[in-house]
Amino acid sequence: MLSRRQMFLGAAGLASAAFASPVRAAVRTLRIGYILPVQSQLGAGAGAFADEVAKRAGGRYVVQQFPDSTLGGDVELLKGVQLGSIDLAFVTGMGLPSVLPECGVLNIPFLFRDTAHAHAVLDGPIGESFRPIFAAKDLVMLGWGENGLRHMTNSRHPIVAPDDLKGLRMRVPQSEVLLRGFQALGVDVASLPFPQLYEALRAGKFDGEENPIATIRAAKFNEVQKFLTLSGHAYDPAVFIIAPDLFDELSAEDKAAFTEAARIGGKASREFAANAESAGVAALQQNGMTVQANIDKDRFAAAMAAANPDFEQRFGRDLIERIRQSG
Repeated sequence: MLSRRQMFLGAAGLASAAFASPVRAAVRTLRIGYILPVQSQLGAGAGAFADEVAKRAGGRYVVQQFPDSTLGGDVELLKGVQLGSIDLAFVTGMGLPSVLPECGVLNIPFLFRDTAHAHAVLDGPIGESFRPIFAAKDLVMLGWGENGLRHMTNSRHPIVAPDDLKGLRMRVPQSEVLLRGFQALGVDVASLPFPQLYEALRAGKFDGEENPIATIRAAKFNEVQKFLTLSGHAYDPAVFIIAPDLFDELSAEDKAAFTEAARIGGKASREFAANAESAGVAALQQNGMTVQANIDKDRFAAAMAAANPDFEQRFGRDLIERIRQSG
């Protein structure tokens, strides 16, 4: 029986086979999609991944990058990889729960103390435990990377305390967990796919949003947002995924090469995000944003605590506490 990927590519493959030279047939081009520009944490990770695949697989694979949501937002990328119509993707953690609800636990506000804590969790047994969850949804997880710590922006006034959010129309990604967290603050909040966000902010459909510093810069949200609050309210990982039929076709050596390339790509994304976090705030300030750096995060966490029973019911108190205590 033909695999889904074979059925999807079969006609194109038959049509092109007669015209392919022996030399060209030896090199296989794969597509990787992600939602941000090349000059971003996701672009840095995908670029490093592509370079490592070319090197480690002896030049037999070329990974072609499709940034800026060219192949769709995170949800579309996940579904495309499931179907085999997209070879690879580097998706953010906020997009995962739409296809893998169990991954929503990673979206819980103030779950991670800092990026070091998040790295320790994802690089350890807890992070590895998500691999069969991906497999059960027809996705192969290659390795974790990073989108970054998420911070709030808006166009109306500084956000210093939880009450400052009241009356604002805020966009959050397609994550029920983050949506529930902001609802606990009494915020007028709604989800919207990332590719539509800039225009929605420019048109005034939303007063504010929240994203990592690197994303705020890469997407040029400073052009449509005036105020930045360094809330660090959620850590957003990223993850390399590959279509299962494609992965099954790889030799054992190539599977190891792709997996190691994802590890190196994930590290590159983390390094880019960290550099953007340290240098990007000043750059945004120079570009006209007003930055609120010193806030009482405990007050925000306490205000969002009303959502905790819901999170414990969804994901289990034991898992949440194991994450909190890890690292």
